[in-house]
Amino acid sequence: MKLEAIQAIESRVLLETYERNPLLFERGEGVYIIDENGNRYLDLLSGIGVNALGYAHPAIEEAILRQSRKLIHTSNLYFHNGQAELALRLTERTGLDRVFFSNTGTEAWEAAMKLARAHAGVLRGEGKTIGTKFLALDQSFHGRTYGSISTTYKAKYRDPFGPVVPGVDFVRFNDVADLRAKFSSDVCAILVESIQGEGGIRPLTEEFFAAARELTQSTGALLIVDEIQAGMGRTGKWCAYQHYGILPDIATLAKPLAGGIPLGAVLCTEEVARAIHPGMHGTTFGGGPLACAVAIAVIDTMERDGLLQNATEVGDYFQEQLQALAHKHESIIDVRGKGLMLAAELNSPDLAKSVVRKMLKRHILINCTSDTVLRFLPPYILQKTHVDAAISALDEILNELVNITIVGVAETGGKSRG
Repeated sequence: MKLEAIQAIESRVLLETYERNPLLFERGEGVYIIDENGNRYLDLLSGIGVNALGYAHPAIEEAILRQSRKLIHTSNLYFHNGQAELALRLTERTGLDRVFFSNTGTEAWEAAMKLARAHAGVLRGEGKTIGTKFLALDQSFHGRTYGSISTTYKAKYRDPFGPVVPGVDFVRFNDVADLRAKFSSDVCAILVESIQGEGGIRPLTEEFFAAARELTQSTGALLIVDEIQAGMGRTGKWCAYQHYGILPDIATLAKPLAGGIPLGAVLCTEEVARAIHPGMHGTTFGGGPLACAVAIAVIDTMERDGLLQNATEVGDYFQEQLQALAHKHESIIDVRGKGLMLAAELNSPDLAKSVVRKMLKRHILINCTSDTVLRFLPPYILQKTHVDAAISALDEILNELVNITIVGVAETGGKSRG
């Protein structure tokens, strides 16, 4: 079916939740995704951080083929081979003790919030003073279910669906004084992203992270870390919190966990796990045989091929090249991130949108988040030659757009036409 026919059908039968680019992708190879006409696009977004091994990776293809011939689904009323094996891999690599598998990141976050309130209930039953309030951070993004949007900062995600889940307060990002002022025994959990994704690739400071850990330990509240975008190797470690030397009580994973097959996970300590017993929470599809088999293949491939090290080395190179570009172009006001989770912040929303469009015309996929931030979430198999191609294109585009602005200012007598 051609793009035009698909667009016509979707305009009639789908809810309008995305402003899609007019491209029809049919297949992929490595770091490239290929459209209906055979055009190859360098994918520096990897399905918004999902395709860790790129496209058509043989390890994923083999795992899907092998498992689909045996068992795709069985309910969680019974055992299958995948969950125990995958849970062992995750707990060994993250430092946490127990796992619950979900379908998506937002479901994992929802389960983490339920765990926090259940744990607080256990503590109250033991005579401790602890409430049900959550402290989240400004510019946070945790998903689109009710609990998730309730802890997501931007009003555009919450207000259309209000009233949202009560008992959430927001702390200024990396503001330790504000965190201390808002924390009390009413709080059951502090909710953070080690590196904010949708919020603009903004890392927590070591001081803020340490203060959050100290405060929660002082009352029995939980420190919950959203690693859905930053986790599973993207920053060069299995979880971004490992860069800080801080172990949370709960962490959530998803996006690259099964290399494109939907799968999320909640990891927690033994202390937290005692708050849950059979019947309190569950899932129909989470942790199914197919998803688990693929996730195991992803983890094993990452270790066999040294992809954590590659994410560090190529990510450092990518960041260095972006920094060099920032020294050359005043329109780049900041470069930040870790590993292959990077951002270049521009000085104008219009400029950021124009850069994304022009990169697309050059067959390079990136996106813009928080209005002014160019976001890079490439596959972990990215090489320096791919970085060079992207940097060269960005350099030319920024030069071109600046020249257009200068011409516009000159033609309007000093007033830019935007």
